Amino acid sequence: MLLISSPAKAWEEISLESRQLVMIEFVYPLIALAGLSVFIGVLFDVGWSSPENYQEAMTQCCAVAVSLFGGFYLSAYLVNQIGVKLVGLADNLPLAQQFTGYSLVVILLLQIIYGILPDFLIVLVLLSFYTIYIVWEGAEVLLHVEENNRMRFTILASLVLLACPWLIQVIFNKLTVLLN
Repeated sequence: MLLISSPAKAWEEISLESRQLVMIEFVYPLIALAGLSVFIGVLFDVGWSSPENYQEAMTQCCAVAVSLFGGFYLSAYLVNQIGVKLVGLADNLPLAQQFTGYSLVVILLLQIIYGILPDFLIVLVLLSFYTIYIVWEGAEVLLHVEENNRMRFTILASLVLLACPWLIQVIFNKLTVLLN
């Protein structure tokens, strides 16, 4: 919650912790909660009465879990590459994973909310742009991006963070329909 209320202070605390804790203690549990919320939300929407409803709920749950899991790793890789090639940072994938995992906090929390309350999609999409501010603060505190490169890095990293999970979910859903 500190990342949402005071990102600069949160990034300072995050910079002191182990790089591997982000996945085990933060990203994976939030992905699981997002999948569970989508599963429950779909069942509330379509009903609990038939096996087809459970299949639909599980399919949507898997789509969200795969998109968030894959989006996290693809985003971390791309953020690392952006840092190396465009900003001059050292190649450090564990640091990029830590930065990406915590930068996805808004997207992960909004996905949990959207799973249960899908009628608020427009509001949730607008709130997802708060990710840009979190990335802005993290670029300086955690990654030590120089001031003259910070805006470019923030824009590119934010686009990657917002687009990767969404793109993977679109592809997953298209493949599900095609292969079904």
